[in-house]
Amino acid sequence: MEILHAIWLAIVEGLTEFLPVSSTGHMILTSALLGLDTSDPFLKVFEVTIQFGAILSVVLVYFKRFFKDINFYFKLLAAFIPTAILGILLGDFIDSLLENVWVVASTLFLGGIVLLFVDKWFAKNEGQDETLQEEKITYKSAFIIGIAQSIAMIPGVSRSAASIIGGLSQGITRKAAAEFSFFLAVPTMFAATAKKLYDFSKEPTIISSLSEHINLLIIGNVVAFVVALLAIKFFIAILTKYGFKFFGYYRIILGAAILVLLFLGVDLKIV
Repeated sequence: MEILHAIWLAIVEGLTEFLPVSSTGHMILTSALLGLDTSDPFLKVFEVTIQFGAILSVVLVYFKRFFKDINFYFKLLAAFIPTAILGILLGDFIDSLLENVWVVASTLFLGGIVLLFVDKWFAKNEGQDETLQEEKITYKSAFIIGIAQSIAMIPGVSRSAASIIGGLSQGITRKAAAEFSFFLAVPTMFAATAKKLYDFSKEPTIISSLSEHINLLIIGNVVAFVVALLAIKFFIAILTKYGFKFFGYYRIILGAAILVLLFLGVDLKIV
């Protein structure tokens, strides 16, 4: 992997991790477009490790919220449990889907259609006092949001979109649902990243590749951190004012384009 590849992947990670467009799907597609070999041990570590940069961006933007109330952490735990359990039970099956471009393209397209209707479905949620939204997220609501988030283990679904829709189903505003999705991303991404790194630590070839390319890991995390900071602020502004429709159109266009290429026989297989 070259430095330019690392920068591109980090930009995609930081930009898409908190947007409802599927960061996993975009990372898979970006790797394919860059001609990278996904069997490369270092590439696997790199794509997992740069998530730490994205995680730190949430902690920085919402620093005060993470030290406001102990109940905040229990609610995050309640939301995290479904994903943790399903991740353990279905981990191997989910990994088998990660290299299937058909799955990514189809879920991007179908998820885009869903996003076109989300604003209408939950229009009654808007106009509420934002200062009261946190109180509306009970432990039960948090758990339901976590169940919704677990659907995003399917590549292309989008963790952000699934958890936000889960929040909207509990009667909170788009802004509050998006922010809780950001908060939930911290334990979810941290646990997933730590688990992957633990698995990788058992492979000698991956360990040796880390010392050889430590500069790329540093660059990747810094870029992902900065881009994610901008993406979070951009997403909240767009979501509050315009809703999900633009993200829905984007997903539909991207998913349809990939499906057309696949039907035409264009080789988009991830090696």
